Amino acid sequence: MDENVSYPFIDTSSFDLIVVGTGLPESVIASAASAAGKSVLHLDANPFYGSHFSSLPLDSFTSFLQSQQNIPQKEYSSSIENYSQSDCVVVGLESRCLYSNFEISSHVSPESLEPSRKFSLDISGPRVLFCADPAVDLLLKSGASHHIEFKSIDASFIYTGDGRLLAVPDSRAAIFKDRSLGLTEKNQLMRFFKLVQEHFESVAADGDRKEEKRRISEEDLESPFIEFLNKQRLPPKIKSIILYAIVMADCDQDHPEISENLVKTKDGIEKLALYHSSVGRLANASGAFIYPIYGQGELPQAFCRCAAVKGALYVLRMPVTALLLDKESSHYKGVRLASGQEMFFHHLVVDPSYVVPSSSILSLTVDLQQKSAHGSSLAVVKGKVARAICVTRGSVKPDLSNLLLVFPPRSLNSKQVKSIRALQLGSNLAVCPSGLWNQTWFSFDGS
Repeated sequence: MDENVSYPFIDTSSFDLIVVGTGLPESVIASAASAAGKSVLHLDANPFYGSHFSSLPLDSFTSFLQSQQNIPQKEYSSSIENYSQSDCVVVGLESRCLYSNFEISSHVSPESLEPSRKFSLDISGPRVLFCADPAVDLLLKSGASHHIEFKSIDASFIYTGDGRLLAVPDSRAAIFKDRSLGLTEKNQLMRFFKLVQEHFESVAADGDRKEEKRRISEEDLESPFIEFLNKQRLPPKIKSIILYAIVMADCDQDHPEISENLVKTKDGIEKLALYHSSVGRLANASGAFIYPIYGQGELPQAFCRCAAVKGALYVLRMPVTALLLDKESSHYKGVRLASGQEMFFHHLVVDPSYVVPSSSILSLTVDLQQKSAHGSSLAVVKGKVARAICVTRGSVKPDLSNLLLVFPPRSLNSKQVKSIRALQLGSNLAVCPSGLWNQTWFSFDGS
C-alpha cells in the first residue's frame, strides 16, 4: 500500500460481481450484470475509464505507453502470504505488458501541434464499426447508444499496387458511377452480389424447393473463398476489393501455401451480407462504417454509464494487489485492494493485463506455490498487431476527412504477406485540432 496515496473507503464488502479493469469487454459485462439486478463493483487502477480501450490526449497517451516500460517482461511468479483467516490464501496479482515493443518519435515538437488536450488517440484499435455490426445492435438494445455519438466514415479506398487508390463501391449506384471499373467489371460485380443475395433469400425461405436452386452448395460454402471467387471468373481487381476491402481478410488468400488463415466461402459471404446491410442502415451514416466522436474510448464509457445508472459502484485509481483463494473449495472468493480493504465476490472478471493463476487446479498452499509459476492459461498470445500513429497536416484525399485505406498483400512489395490498413480521422470527430489529421496504420499477425 502506497502511504502517499489516499484511497476512498468502500462501505460494502461483498458483491455479486467484481470487475477489474474498465476495458470494453469488462464494461459490457458490468453493464449486463447491473441490468440483471446484480451488485457490481467495477475497479480500475487508472485515473481514466477504458483501460487499454481508452482514448487519451497526446501527453497522457505518451505517458501511458512510457509507463508500460516499467512492467517487467518475465515469467509469472505469484507471491503467497499467510492470511489472518485460516480458510484463505493470499495470491499476489501481477500485471503483464500487452505491448511487445513501442517507440515514440517526432519530426516536430509536440508544442507545435497545438494543445495536447485537443487530441484523442486510441490506445488500442482503432476499430471502425459496420453499421449493421452486432456491437451496434448491443449499443441500441442496452441503451448505451444514449451515451455515445457516431459519425460516418466518408469512404474506403483500396491500393492497386500501381500508385492508385480505388474507391470501394458501397451501393449499386456507386458501382455504376465508378469510373475505375469497366462496364464488364461492373456487370460481373453486380452478378456476384446478386448471387450472394439470392443465396441468403433462399436460406430465409427454408423448405421452399424452388428457392433451394438459388443456394450456394454446401461444398462451395466450406471451400476457401478465393476458390469460389475464381469459379465465378471474377477479375483480380474485383477479387481484391471483395477479399481485402469488404471481407477484411488479413492474410494473402491467393497463396494458400503461406497463408495460415484462409477465409471460407460461408464466412466471406456473411461479411458481404453484413457490408451490404450496413450501407444506409443509419440515418446519419451514408456509408458502411461509423466511428465514435471523441474516439474508441467512448465505447467502454457508454457501457460504464449504463452500469452506473443501474447501481454499479465505480472506483478509479484503485489497484487490486492480490486475490483471496479459499482453501476448501480452491476457488477465488475475494480481492485485496491497494487501500488494504478486502472485497468478496461470487464472480470475478479481470482484464487481460493481469496474470491470474487458475484456481481450478490448485488445492493446497504448497500446490499453489509450485504451480503458480506456470501462470494463467489466459496469458496465451494468439497474435500481435503492429500499429503506427501519425499526425499529419494534410488529408490523403483533399476533399474527404475520414477515410479507411486498405493495402492488400503484395500491393506494396512482393514480400508483403499481410494486409495493411490505415484509418484517417479528422477534427469533425473531435480527435485532433482543426487542420490536422490522425492516421493509424495497423496490420494483424496471428491465427
